[in-house]
Amino acid sequence: MTEMASGDVLQLLQDGTVEVEGLLPWSSNYAFLVRVCEGPLALGAVYKPRRGERPLWDFAQGTLCQRELAAFLVSEALGWHIVPPTVLRDAQHGPGTIQLYIDHDPARHYFTIEGEPSFRSQLQRIALLDILINNADRKAGHVLLQETDAPDGIERLWGIDHGICFHSDPKLRTVIWEFGGMAIPDTLREALVALRQRLAQPADATTTALAALLTDAEMDALRRRLGRLIDRAMFPQPGPGRHYPWPPV
Repeated sequence: MTEMASGDVLQLLQDGTVEVEGLLPWSSNYAFLVRVCEGPLALGAVYKPRRGERPLWDFAQGTLCQRELAAFLVSEALGWHIVPPTVLRDAQHGPGTIQLYIDHDPARHYFTIEGEPSFRSQLQRIALLDILINNADRKAGHVLLQETDAPDGIERLWGIDHGICFHSDPKLRTVIWEFGGMAIPDTLREALVALRQRLAQPADATTTALAALLTDAEMDALRRRLGRLIDRAMFPQPGPGRHYPWPPV
C-alpha cells in the first residue's frame, strides 16, 4: 500500500480528483480502475458505481456499494484492517465506492496459502469478519497477498469484494473453513467483545455510520451474529446446504 497515513489515504480517496483509467475485466458488476489525485499525491483505486450493480433477487438494488463501505467500517472498528481503505462518494458514473487498489499477484490467493502457519492469524481474522458480516461470496481470489519489505518478510493479506454481505438471513458462503470447530483466540474474542460494546451505544460513531448504510433488520442480525460468536467462542463448521461460493476462486 502507500506510505501515507490511513487517515490521509481516506481523505484523498474522498476528496481527490478521480481519473478513470479503464474498466476492470471479469467483474460481475461494473468496476473501474482509477487514479485519485490531489496536487502531487496520487493513489490507484477501484471505483464501483451504484448504477453498475447487477440486480440480485435477495439484496436490495443499489445497496452493494453501501455494504462495501459497511464491511470496511466493521473491519476498522475491530482494529483488524482487513478491508482496504474505502469511501462512498460521487464520481464520473455517479455515487459508488472508491477503494484503495492493492498491488498483488492474481495467481496467489487463499488456495495457494491454505494451512500455512505464517498466515494463520491473518486468515482467522478474515474468517471471523466473514462470519460476522455474513459474507455470501468469500472466494479464494478475494483474499489478496501484498508483498512487504518488513524485516520478517511476512506478507500482508487483504479481503476485497464485500458487496453481498450483511443480509439479515443466513448467507455465509466462504472457502475458509480450515478453522471450523477451533476455539477463537482470546485476543480476537476481545476485539469482538469491544465491538459489541460499541454497537450497543446508539451514539457511537461506528454504530451511527452503519445504521445509515444498513436496514434495522440487518443491524439487528449483525448484533445477533456478533453475540453468538462471542458466546460460543468457536469458529463454526459448515452445516448442510450451500456454504461455498461458486466459482470458488
